[in-house]
Amino acid sequence: MRVANYLFSNYARKPFELVSGEGTTLTDDSGKSYLDFTSGIGVVNLGYNQPQLNQILLEQSQKIWHTPNLYENHLQEEVAQKLTKDLDYLSFFCNSGAEANEAAIKLARKATGKTQIISCINSFHGRTYGSMSATGQESIHEGFEPLVPGFDYVPFNDSKALKEKISTQTAAVMIELIQGEGGVIVAEKSWLEEVVDLCQENQALLIVDEVQTGIGRTGSLFAFEQFAIEPDIFTLAKGLGNGFPVGAMLGKKQLNESFGPGSHGSTFGGNKLGMAAASKVLDLIEEVLPTVSEKSELLIAGLQTIDSEKIIEIRGLGLMIGIELKEEYSAAAVLTELEDKGVLALRAGKNTLRLLPPLTISKEEIQVGVKKIKEVLETSE
Repeated sequence: MRVANYLFSNYARKPFELVSGEGTTLTDDSGKSYLDFTSGIGVVNLGYNQPQLNQILLEQSQKIWHTPNLYENHLQEEVAQKLTKDLDYLSFFCNSGAEANEAAIKLARKATGKTQIISCINSFHGRTYGSMSATGQESIHEGFEPLVPGFDYVPFNDSKALKEKISTQTAAVMIELIQGEGGVIVAEKSWLEEVVDLCQENQALLIVDEVQTGIGRTGSLFAFEQFAIEPDIFTLAKGLGNGFPVGAMLGKKQLNESFGPGSHGSTFGGNKLGMAAASKVLDLIEEVLPTVSEKSELLIAGLQTIDSEKIIEIRGLGLMIGIELKEEYSAAAVLTELEDKGVLALRAGKNTLRLLPPLTISKEEIQVGVKKIKEVLETSE
């Protein structure tokens, strides 16, 4: 137990520390083990203590940790090539999802010469000033006004509202394909088709925030592949480094002239350690991707057997699942009960349990997790 605290209180921390991990299991400072359904908030997609990732970081650390972006970096080129494959995009590397979204916002405004950016109510794009201004949540804005000007918000999955807001003065529409922090709300394909059409009609760019949905979380490398759309710009982070801080912004090649020398940068972005980790992650994720859909079906089918009046809806895609609870039942209380039973999960939206297990989770571990969630949600209060 700490006797002093030298940290700001901006995090509501649990009263225990996670000190080690193996696969899908975490252990705290008292020796208690947990089945992890958080992946460090969608980060550790390949599980904890992954031996090949450990080895690649060790090897790179013994060569060089950091070089500035004043020099060529073959690892950046390697990761960019693996991310784009046959896609017509260029990459910019940074350290987080917020930084990736900042880069996307800057590129969209620079490339179009326009300032308005439309995002969605209950979206989440980060906590730096630009990404926070793109985030459609008043609770996150509170106390930090004035925000960066030029941002407007429309309801998610609402074509009529977007039509009323978008114009030829719009630089970009910025969306998530699944609102993670907003409650695990999945985009409707028909709405996405209209978003694409409206962007094209108004010469606006489409930015897709794949920070949480990318790197296999939904069953494909990028979620947009499952929705049959092609954004002008998309952003990545979280799972790209499996816990090592790495972010990326990818934009179509025709946007290159807007991001020439001096237009944007990052001291640590694309550093050798991060790129070594990301390159290996992209190799390993290809082996895991074919299993995600089957595991998702098993998890959802198991959750649907829960007989509880607490549940409003179970929804999601891949291994990004939300269990929305009725208002009178506290998601926070459910999470505490799950912790007691040795399962870690997350909260999202107003009252939704968010499940983001590592993509390497076994079928047996899914069944154990479902059993314990079932025990908690079927318990009468």
